[in-house]
Amino acid sequence: MAHVTYDIVEHDGGYAYKVGAVFSETFPTHQAAHDAAAAAARRQQVGGRDEAIQYQDSTGAWHEEQANGGDRPQTDVEDDLKD
Repeated sequence: MAHVTYDIVEHDGGYAYKVGAVFSETFPTHQAAHDAAAAAARRQQVGGRDEAIQYQDSTGAWHEEQANGGDRPQTDVEDDLKD
């Protein structure tokens, strides 16, 4: 099973959460970023319908595949920042 970690970080004059190398929008407070990351992590757990999806990879190539709506990753929020 896949695992997604939401890391709380300082970013662009405020705070954000980061998954891999991708940042969320910037939040004005540490708590707001943490709350947004926790909400995003909860949403990742919600299953849905099987769907045909398209996505572009890092080389610019497009792919199509059938996504299983019940295949949800494990998630957690890591927050090592001090207020």
